Amino acid sequence: MAETSAITETGEPDSRPRKSSWKYIGPGIVVAATGVGAGDLVATLVAGSKFGYTLMWAAVIGCLVKITLAEAAGRWHLATGRTLFDGWRSLGPWTTVYFAIYVVIWGFIYGATAMSSSALPIVALYPDGPGLKFWAIATGLTGLAFVWFNRYAVFEKVMTVLVGIMFVVVVYVAARVVPDAGASFAGLVPVLPDGSLLYTLGLIGGVGGTITMAAYGYWVNAKGWSNSSWMKVMRLDNRVAYITTGIFVVAMLIVGAELLHASQIALTSGDRGLIDLGQVLETRFGSSTATLFLVGFFAASFSSLIGVWHGVSLMFADFVERFRAPAAGAGEAGEAGKAGEAGEHEGPAVVERRQRSLPFRVYLLWLTFPPMTLLWLDEPFGLVIAYGVLGAFFMPFLALTLLWLLNSCRTPGEWRNGWLSNGMLTLAGLLFVVLCVQQVRTLPW
Repeated sequence: MAETSAITETGEPDSRPRKSSWKYIGPGIVVAATGVGAGDLVATLVAGSKFGYTLMWAAVIGCLVKITLAEAAGRWHLATGRTLFDGWRSLGPWTTVYFAIYVVIWGFIYGATAMSSSALPIVALYPDGPGLKFWAIATGLTGLAFVWFNRYAVFEKVMTVLVGIMFVVVVYVAARVVPDAGASFAGLVPVLPDGSLLYTLGLIGGVGGTITMAAYGYWVNAKGWSNSSWMKVMRLDNRVAYITTGIFVVAMLIVGAELLHASQIALTSGDRGLIDLGQVLETRFGSSTATLFLVGFFAASFSSLIGVWHGVSLMFADFVERFRAPAAGAGEAGEAGKAGEAGEHEGPAVVERRQRSLPFRVYLLWLTFPPMTLLWLDEPFGLVIAYGVLGAFFMPFLALTLLWLLNSCRTPGEWRNGWLSNGMLTLAGLLFVVLCVQQVRTLPW
């Protein structure tokens, strides 16, 4: 059941600050689990296999960048009482055009990717059973049914279990390969070996960095955190989640460094590289460790699937709702922020309504059924280009628009950016611009 705000005698939500407490942790775990998928595991493993412990510092910086971005998204929702897409709309119609194109094309290709990624470990666990296409469709339909019939409270509990499995498995495997403590600490000193720049940028910007970071504020509202009194709670939730992610990334880097770098073992590109790792683990530690790893692989992939099915569908429902309503300008946005401080905030009731709305369910179906056609076809060339370009631009778009929104009159003065937030969001924006340019350059034009 969602947490609800206390009501004062005047009928307004109680705006007294809540004490941060471990019992409230939830939305951050959801966004972190959704953002860390099989592709991130492979990228981290490859970085470890090529450069050993040298890029450990990049994983730490990446964790700090994600904490900053998620905190900014959550702060916008709580401080203004408005959704992130509502904020984007106030910046001009260009944001609506970009998001509309992005969410349609991205969802189509991501749906197939998520289903295939979730199916791979099942096929590896049951090689004599049905093939990849069968399991991909089965995981997609399971995700659809789960999100369609459940509310946020159940969704959060299941995501917490999946991230727990991911964490325990990866940390266990890292412990089995016996990390070199001295090399690990030495890796915290920033060093760029020859040929490591792109791997470094990818490690900082890639793990846990997707459109689902923008969904964090929606999950915050779904939890029942509906005004600025929840700010301390949200910040604790966010930090715990991304520190957990940081430990997770460091553990994967250790596995890559100890198991692959030392033995000069190369992985197959893409998610199938994790199948290779499973085989290496079986050879080194036996079938039980390999099986456990494949279970963790499935937890990572399936948590990303249902996280996107839920979070991005919520964003799409909000997009449709805002698209039908007149857009607010900067002045109106400032007034809306003041009204939000008076109690007119997004909350669990609004999120529940969106989850039952037609746009939410239409996008759920869009993520599930049309992408199944790609399981039989190679991804069309034009779609690959469009997906790559739009995807590359999203994280710079998120970082820079948050920087804009949180330094303007759209945000109440008390909750605008300070020097640290501005510095970190600027760093994140520049980092993602560089990654964007590199990703666009390497597309198969």
